[in-house]
Amino acid sequence: MAKTNQSEDGGGVSAESLASAAKAASSGRGLPPVDKWNPEFCGDLDMRIARDGTWFYLGTPIGRPELVRLFSTILKREGDDYFLVTPVEKVGITVDDAPFVAVDFERDGDGLRFVTNVGDEAVAGPDHPIRVERDPETGEPSPYVLIRRNLEALIDRKSFYRLVEIGETAEHEGEDWFGLRSLGEFFPIIPAAELPT
Repeated sequence: MAKTNQSEDGGGVSAESLASAAKAASSGRGLPPVDKWNPEFCGDLDMRIARDGTWFYLGTPIGRPELVRLFSTILKREGDDYFLVTPVEKVGITVDDAPFVAVDFERDGDGLRFVTNVGDEAVAGPDHPIRVERDPETGEPSPYVLIRRNLEALIDRKSFYRLVEIGETAEHEGEDWFGLRSLGEFFPIIPAAELPT
């Protein structure tokens, strides 16, 4: 879901101006209400989130985790496009896969609590489903968990291997599937018939 039509400058908006506006909007009250903001589109900014969760600005990795976290709080998805928004600005950015990476999880009662590379947490369940896409050629799975609004995290490989260890087989849409259970919800990963024996 990468944006490909990057303009040179984001219409005069810079990473610095976005960071200042994001700081002002959040002021320690949790996540800004970006779903309520609908400013004019200002163009595309040369900012990219790589598949491994690294944020780049003008081709250079953003090395300050607190700045990445700040930008992540003003991230908005509309269809397949991603934007950084403030009450008065909206710029397009490129996202190679998912905007976040789930870097760990732990059991939380009967739920699975995921933590992302930017510090968000979400317990998988009806409001935070897990889904798996499989590469049509190799069959390799890419697992995702919904973190907030319509923004997903790619579950990293080490966490996925740990999840597979606690998976179970259950009926899903009339077939046996291997999957995960969290908050009473079953999330299918692979048809049981395709499991290695």
